[in-house]
Amino acid sequence: MKTRILTALPVYNEVSHVAGVLHELLQHVDDILVVDDGSTDGTSEVLKQFPAVAVKQHSPNLGYGAALSTAFDYALRQGFDVLVTMDCDGQHQPQYVREIARMIDVTAESPIDMVSGSRYLRIFESDTAAPEERRQINARITACLNEQLGLSITDAFCGFKAYRVSSLARLDITDQGYAMPLQLWVQAADLGWKIREFPVPRIYLDEARSFGASLDDAGVRLAHYRSVLNAELERRGMTQRFTSDCGTASSR
Repeated sequence: MKTRILTALPVYNEVSHVAGVLHELLQHVDDILVVDDGSTDGTSEVLKQFPAVAVKQHSPNLGYGAALSTAFDYALRQGFDVLVTMDCDGQHQPQYVREIARMIDVTAESPIDMVSGSRYLRIFESDTAAPEERRQINARITACLNEQLGLSITDAFCGFKAYRVSSLARLDITDQGYAMPLQLWVQAADLGWKIREFPVPRIYLDEARSFGASLDDAGVRLAHYRSVLNAELERRGMTQRFTSDCGTASSR
């Protein structure tokens, strides 16, 4: 039986990118879900031009984590086998969707649960430099996850991922914001997921993207991420703690 693959995009005020991304994505995949997370810039009107694309709308804006949770729930309810998530800001290239999805062989005796894109596994000609504060935070949090959870990943924050949909049923995601992927990593480790990374180009088109209010301050954002991680460890009954110097050496 053919593996059913859903590609989902969380979208918030992406009127300048969404049409181009969807036009290209439709050349590579059959089933697409857009979670319009309370857009107010005309994105919702653009989506009406794509009748073949399923749309779930949040009103008001709930956050990145909430949009992904909606995609997880949709994939489970609609009986898909594999879910691929990608951003709609031009960072993730649609031609890689089928390749990353194929790494999750649901017919295997012990299939992979998650394939996570990494912008640091290999060098692509199209790579652009990451904003320095974002690169440093990514490096430190990635090192913390590896040290405390026994992982060996290289990119904690890449939104280009593929999931075995049946595995999503065991998640309990509560963080609605940009820290949601960190809650995901803790749960994936605790559940014993089989995880692989997949190299993707590093493309930054919006270096000034806002994380919302005080989180635009790098120090505040890093502290928030550590707080979310520690809260999730406690909630899962895990004994590790993410301290202020966790990952320091690896980030230099």
